[in-house]
Amino acid sequence: MTAGERVVVAGAGVAGLTTAVVLAEVGLPVSVIAEQVPGVTSLAAGAMWGPYLVEPKEKVARWGQRSLEIFRELAEDPTTGVRLTSGIEASRTAGAPPDWATSLPGFRPCGSAELPVGFTAGYRFTVPLIDMPTYLDYLLRRLDSVGGTVERRRLASFADTGPSPVIVNCTGLGAQDLVPDPGLRAIRGQHVVVTNPGLTEFFSEDTGLSPDLLCFYPHGDTVVLGGTAIDGEGDLAPDEKAAAGILARCAEVEPRLAEAHVVEHRIGARPTRATVRVEAEQQEDGTVVVHNYGHGGAGITLSWGCAEEVARLVTAGEGARR
Repeated sequence: MTAGERVVVAGAGVAGLTTAVVLAEVGLPVSVIAEQVPGVTSLAAGAMWGPYLVEPKEKVARWGQRSLEIFRELAEDPTTGVRLTSGIEASRTAGAPPDWATSLPGFRPCGSAELPVGFTAGYRFTVPLIDMPTYLDYLLRRLDSVGGTVERRRLASFADTGPSPVIVNCTGLGAQDLVPDPGLRAIRGQHVVVTNPGLTEFFSEDTGLSPDLLCFYPHGDTVVLGGTAIDGEGDLAPDEKAAAGILARCAEVEPRLAEAHVVEHRIGARPTRATVRVEAEQQEDGTVVVHNYGHGGAGITLSWGCAEEVARLVTAGEGARR
């Protein structure tokens, strides 16, 4: 890149901030532009690593494993908000465990006595849990420490970024209009955050394609309860009926949650498409746009793997320009 040029990362959710960190740490001048810093959908996540219901399978497996490696390293520093936590994923219908779970530390089938009433199968393993407000703040600090900048404003088009040879599109649902991408849709997710009555392990039900999810993730003094997955809805207003359902489902599995105090509601719109899009595209004016969006509910799970893929595309493009 010539003097004064920069890579612009559009979007400041977990995909955008992680990508900006990776690019800045390989020595590129990076500027993040986003209306919301950090992005509200990433703030609303639970969050547990797990490459679930996202394609293409082979790339997702690679991206997810790379992210898992990095999250394990980050878990050694308590200020990152990442912790390795043991817990159970269970099902009301007996079935094989997900492929990604079988290689996790401590993986084993649960005995019937370990499962809540109504569940017929379950698996115990240890996996990264991420306290998203803490983690996103960590990413912002890390970006700042290597000279990355953040500008808070809305982009109506990629041209609004100003002169830049490379723009990385991490705008999530914003890509519907910016690209445009009519194949991108919202899946509304809602979580309820409550005071922690003493939980140290996570619980997650394999609910398949149901819009009503059941999970709880302890993060120190609080527990994030989930959740919903309403396909085609992007409204971010709290839904009291949905919140009551979340509380009831979680308290049925863990009765101590019935008396927990509600701290806040977190709502996001997962940017979902048939496949995650990570690829470079040259614009008519010669600007290269590298897309990194459409992660659905696996944005955190794929974040580091996709960011490193973007860095390879950006640096390969820079080599071709020289």
